[in-house]
Amino acid sequence: MDDYRAIENLMYRYAFTLDAGDLPGVAELFRHGEIVAPAANSVVSGYDAVLAMYNSSTRLYDCGTPKTRHIISNVHIEVESDACSARAEAYFTVVQATPDLPLQVIIAGKYHDRFEKHDGQWRFRRREMFPDLFGDLNHHLLFDAASIQ
Repeated sequence: MDDYRAIENLMYRYAFTLDAGDLPGVAELFRHGEIVAPAANSVVSGYDAVLAMYNSSTRLYDCGTPKTRHIISNVHIEVESDACSARAEAYFTVVQATPDLPLQVIIAGKYHDRFEKHDGQWRFRRREMFPDLFGDLNHHLLFDAASIQ
């Protein structure tokens, strides 16, 4: 698999893992990286901190999932000339449906990602999240979303 496809698959793995409610799996993706949410003035680094962030912010339902679909689109990846680092930009759109919420877009924005290749495998080094379109996040988040809007 070429580097571009491997990085793209890593970006998609984040969406599938989060939508499955596998918060330890999401944290594992950032074991050697960090997540930055500039709007919330937040930086979390490493497995334990990322897991704590998702555990404290993501509402999971009886089925074990957040009842969401994270859609990643408009992916643009640039592998650096050293072939061991890369950056990417992409849009994200999150849809959700619950017994009390009809299917709808709840948030959309951009990711700015940095990656590094270690022992032949790509991994996240940094993900910056820039949400800029907001819907009803009350069924998804465990905190008041006004702090990020």
